[in-house]
Amino acid sequence: MMTTAELAQVLFTTALQPSDALSPHAIREAVDERLCAYGGDPARCAGQVAQEAGDHPEAYARRMRWALGAVAGAYQLTAA
Repeated sequence: MMTTAELAQVLFTTALQPSDALSPHAIREAVDERLCAYGGDPARCAGQVAQEAGDHPEAYARRMRWALGAVAGAYQLTAA
């Protein structure tokens, strides 16, 4: 089982936006698709997240807070 933080990093790398009306199913599906695209390796997503944090630190924190909340709700998780 992946942690909330790992799931959030995967979601962070998708094209989904906080302004989208997203169901838990849509969030889980996007995470699954992204993981498949990265060969099931969440560490590859972490690298992309780190790059984004360096390039756009002002947007990184807002998007990561959204991703953490979204995956917590979609997967009914409470802690990382």
